Amino acid sequence: MDRAELSTEQVLKRDIPWETYMTTKLISGTGLQLLRRYDNRAESVRAQLLDDDGPAYVQVFVNILRDIFKEETVEYVLALIDEMLTANPKRARLFHDKSLANEDTYEPFLIACFASIFDIMLKICTYATGCDLSSKVLVTMWLLWKGNWFIQEKSCKILALIVSARPKTQDGVVANGENSKKKGTAINDVLKELVEWLCTQLKKPSHPACGIPTAINCLASLLKEPVVRSSFVQADGVKLLIPLITPASTQQSIQLLYETCLCVWLLSYYEPAIEYLATSRALPRLVDVVRSSTKEKVVRVVVLTFRNLLSKGTFGAQMVDLGLPQIVQSLKAQAWSDEDLLEALNHLEDGLKDNIKKLSSFDKYKQEVLLGHLDWSPMHKDPLFWRDNVSCFEENDFQVLRVLITIMETSSDPRALAVACFDLSQFIQHHPAGRVIVNDLKAKERVMKLMNHDSAEVTKNALLCIQRLFLGAKYASFLQA
Repeated sequence: MDRAELSTEQVLKRDIPWETYMTTKLISGTGLQLLRRYDNRAESVRAQLLDDDGPAYVQVFVNILRDIFKEETVEYVLALIDEMLTANPKRARLFHDKSLANEDTYEPFLIACFASIFDIMLKICTYATGCDLSSKVLVTMWLLWKGNWFIQEKSCKILALIVSARPKTQDGVVANGENSKKKGTAINDVLKELVEWLCTQLKKPSHPACGIPTAINCLASLLKEPVVRSSFVQADGVKLLIPLITPASTQQSIQLLYETCLCVWLLSYYEPAIEYLATSRALPRLVDVVRSSTKEKVVRVVVLTFRNLLSKGTFGAQMVDLGLPQIVQSLKAQAWSDEDLLEALNHLEDGLKDNIKKLSSFDKYKQEVLLGHLDWSPMHKDPLFWRDNVSCFEENDFQVLRVLITIMETSSDPRALAVACFDLSQFIQHHPAGRVIVNDLKAKERVMKLMNHDSAEVTKNALLCIQRLFLGAKYASFLQA
């Protein structure tokens, strides 16, 4: 069977000759006793053994991975650890027990993530103490150079769990009081190298079907770490997530979508990542996902991301422009069991209402017109804005109206011309003397010229404006853009 298609269950059906390894002094007598008690036992028995003497078993597993290089054995031990952590992820804390303070529990898993001879030589010499290129190191390099996906995948997932479970440091002191300055420095190197490997998998996966899901799964755990967020952004990793934000239907693709959105949510707490998200297609894609998804955990993580981004830069305006207020109304009408989701929806709704108010203020509109930066921001098509602010157009001898008419004559931007025509038509509709004022300002001739414009958007709105000029306010309300 292709090793890329191996499962943990298939690997654990093997018989490993532990006694032979003790005879050749690759494992100790104590290690052999522990393995005999643990190997091929019922899950309940293994669970009790780990509860009673978990760190001792971790040390045996790590020693085997460091000292034995037979492919089938490495796969077997990785499968044992994977099974152990899958049953209870909190067992990853065992790798940080005080009794293992002098053990480098990261090294065996880190080395297994790399697949080229050059990388392996570099990593071994960096992380292993007293390294020389002896025969066993050469065997290691040859083994990993072949690119065994089972080993790479399990090592990556296990390493991500172990790193995430480590006692957090503050001023070089671990939670249990031990000095960790040396280990703290090493962990940053471990994380940076791991991020590099994960980004490589997103760009050019080692396994066509599993490479990307494995990388995303690990990132969903690791991006809680500040150093991982920093390294991921520096590696230009954010852009690798964007294509994966797309509505999903199958169970497998839903899980990938959920974990990708979870990564984006974690990045929404990190300013440099937010700056990249603001210039990418992330927000429209997230809106598409939340509009079409029925999976509660997907909706929850996307809504929480929106809540984080709402007050950042122009995200609030973009959300309004993308129709998120209406989507939130629809989501609130559905029956969700998650209280955090309901709370986030209420918070998001209030925030979007505040943004609509800000975007609909006349001062904001006036600034947009005077700068000549006309676009389809929400206020232009908001009837409440025109009803509440139409009298403001009279200020300074209809200054804003005059600038709109000047834009029609001088601008070469089709979008600005279309918006100017539309706004003029709104003024005609909502101001009691709108048609008379616009005629007095000689706007009709300029609008007529735009009816022959190359842009369909411009001609459509120019026609609307002319119709309202001819019909007057009494009948203009029947015309719709």
